[in-house]
Amino acid sequence: MEVKEEWEGIHVDDLWVYDKLILSKKLGYTCGPSGVDVPKAGRYVVRPITNYRGMGREATIEWIWDNTDYLHPSEFWCEVFEGEHISVDYFMGQSDLVVRGVRSSNELYKWDYWERVDWRIPFPDVLKDLKGKYPWINLEMIDGKVIEVHFRRNSDFLHGNTMMIPVWTGGIHMGLPEDQEWRYIPEEDYHREGYWIN
Repeated sequence: MEVKEEWEGIHVDDLWVYDKLILSKKLGYTCGPSGVDVPKAGRYVVRPITNYRGMGREATIEWIWDNTDYLHPSEFWCEVFEGEHISVDYFMGQSDLVVRGVRSSNELYKWDYWERVDWRIPFPDVLKDLKGKYPWINLEMIDGKVIEVHFRRNSDFLHGNTMMIPVWTGGIHMGLPEDQEWRYIPEEDYHREGYWIN
């Protein structure tokens, strides 16, 4: 699905899911907009409130002492979650595809690879009113906590592949395991030239 097609198919009352600050607040996370002090000094993820296209654009992890006036008005801060990062595609509210991301870089957008895993993830309660309303809903989760929602599928796994290895700008990727055959998909995205699939 093209970005424009997805955007035009969303009912105006459901656009709140693309507001990551509202989503985070509904989920009970420690979070706030630019200008609201953090409750205690520590590491926080700072992200655009709305990032319709995904891929962790402009997200960073920062140490914040208290005041957040310096953040851009379009950014928010949120507690940092550690653990497994997965992307889940639901078809009509049922878990259809689950992939796990592996990253060694400190750049939050830069993944070493994504691999399909045989997991079933229950549809989250916060989205229960949307179950079945949109055929496909994709979630990003860290340690079981929803951090991002899209009304589309994961397009990197539409080829029957079980693994995806991004090629970042400059041709950098983790290298290809030699025990499988690989095909290159020249599909540009945020700092990405394309990706290899098995």
